[in-house]
Amino acid sequence: MASRIRTDRWRRFLYSAFVAVSVTVPMVGAARPGAVPTPAPLALAPLRAGVCADIVGRYAINLDGIRATEQMATDHGDRSRAAVLRTMADPTRQFLSFDGRDGGRTVEVFGDLCRAERIAVLVPGADTNLDSYQRLPADAEALHRELGDRIAVVAWLGYRTPATISPQVLTPGRAADGAAELRTFIRELGVAAPDARVALVCHSYGTVVCAQAAPGLQVADIVLYGSPGTGVDDVAGLRTSATVWAGRSTGDWIDNVPHLRLRLPFATIGLGADPVSPPFGARIFAAGDGGHSDYLKPGSVSLRSIAQIVAGEGPAEERGHA
Repeated sequence: MASRIRTDRWRRFLYSAFVAVSVTVPMVGAARPGAVPTPAPLALAPLRAGVCADIVGRYAINLDGIRATEQMATDHGDRSRAAVLRTMADPTRQFLSFDGRDGGRTVEVFGDLCRAERIAVLVPGADTNLDSYQRLPADAEALHRELGDRIAVVAWLGYRTPATISPQVLTPGRAADGAAELRTFIRELGVAAPDARVALVCHSYGTVVCAQAAPGLQVADIVLYGSPGTGVDDVAGLRTSATVWAGRSTGDWIDNVPHLRLRLPFATIGLGADPVSPPFGARIFAAGDGGHSDYLKPGSVSLRSIAQIVAGEGPAEERGHA
């Protein structure tokens, strides 16, 4: 019986890979978010330890960059992109960095980064770019409201995310580039806010990015949710001193993704062990019954659990996972 289950999972895995490749290849020539012309990002000076003026100055510079990018999108006739950028250019918003090229890279802050005792860094998954950007700040804002003013939340879109239906989402390739950028950002954050306790809050394919960035990274907690796998077999494979948490809601379709790895001559397909499985060794938090994109939905069990972890309280309930 167990052998039959394993065989069925392999068949589903290979079928999923075949479908992803088959669907994506005909779309290679289609327009991508990075096709809209954008100006180069404005130069930013390094942040100095505890100098709030540096952070505030960056916010102003990046708003100018967003406005310039919005104007270029307008001139190009891309009304949808221009509308997104116009919303982002609201003077009350706080961007530590912005680059509109190649789908977009942004780092947006919710709360007072200068005075925060704790900082949560949200790392998003597939299909997150400028054209779908509203989802990430909505999640960050919901988490910040749950946490309160003493804790800042950073929405970190620092890498080119894969499409949900694509060969890239089945491999750790995009995550490797993202992990390098994430490590650089966490080091910079450590300079700007040296006394703050930092938690990585990683969703879906973002859990692969966090796993690759984890070794030796100076963070207190790593929270993995809605994960398709992390590319490592267990917590020890992360080579981190951080407390590692994992959760998956009962309504998340990601549960149907086979947690396997297939090594081929030209690539490794699959992301390996399930972070919520007991052998992985993560601490499990209650994640409720929402869908794959509902973990930070206001009022949800998962939002409450993740907020408690970031705040250093631990989730109200821990449980095993079947």
